[in-house]
Amino acid sequence: MTGLAEQLHALASHVRDPSVHPGPPGIEVRRLQVYADLVFNNLDGLLAGNFPVIRKTLGDAAWHALVRRFLQQHRSRTPLFTEVGRELIAYLEAAPDPERPWLAELAHYEWSELGLQLSEATLPPHDSQGDLLAGVPVLSPLAWPLAYRWPVDRIGPDHKPASPPPEPTRLLLRREPDGRIRFASLSPLLFRLLELVDGNRDRSGRELLLQLAREAGHAGDDAFIAEAAPMLQRLHAEGVLPGTRID
Repeated sequence: MTGLAEQLHALASHVRDPSVHPGPPGIEVRRLQVYADLVFNNLDGLLAGNFPVIRKTLGDAAWHALVRRFLQQHRSRTPLFTEVGRELIAYLEAAPDPERPWLAELAHYEWSELGLQLSEATLPPHDSQGDLLAGVPVLSPLAWPLAYRWPVDRIGPDHKPASPPPEPTRLLLRREPDGRIRFASLSPLLFRLLELVDGNRDRSGRELLLQLAREAGHAGDDAFIAEAAPMLQRLHAEGVLPGTRID
C-alpha cells in the first residue's frame, strides 16, 4: 500500500472499527489508538450534548455501544457538526432498536430543540393584521407541530414504556424572538388545525375551521366558528400564525 488515498482509507476504516480493520502498515499500534480514541471521544461528546436524555436513559454501557455502532455502520451525508444529530436520527430510523422501540422518536424530539434554534427559516410575505377567518392564515416556519407514537416528553431513566399509549403525543415547538424554545402539548383538534394550515395555500381560515368541524363530527355552523375563532387569535398572539398570506 503506497498511495496516499489508500493509506487514508485504511486509517479511516481503522478509526471507525479498530477491532476489524488493522489500519495502514508502518504506523505503530499506539499511535493508531490515539486517533481511534480521539474520533470516538469527540463523537461521543458531540452526541451526548445533542441527546442528553437518551444518554442518561441508556446509561454508560448502552450509550457507548450505540455510539460505537453508529461510528462503525453509518455513512454520514454531511461534514457539518451541527448535522451529526440528524445523522444519528437517520441511523436509528433505518435500524430500529427492538429493545427500545421509542429510541428513534426520542432522538428526533431531542434534536428538534437544537434544529429549531439553528433554523434560518424566515416568515413568508404576510399581513400581520390580516383577518384570520377571512384571509389565508400562515403558519410560522419557526413553529413546529410534531406528533409521535411514543410519549417522548416523558421518557427517561425512570420511564421506559414497553408499548405506545393509545393516543399519539402531539407537541408544538416554537421559537421566541429572543431565541428561546417553547414546548406545549396540543389537543388533537388543535394539531389537526395546524396541519391544515401548514398544507394550505388558498383556503380561508373559516373554510379550514369548517373542514375541521366536519372531520370532528360537528355541524360546522356559525356557533362552531364563533367558539373556534379565539383559538386562531391565541395562535396569532403567540406568533404561531403570524398573519394572513399576501399573494
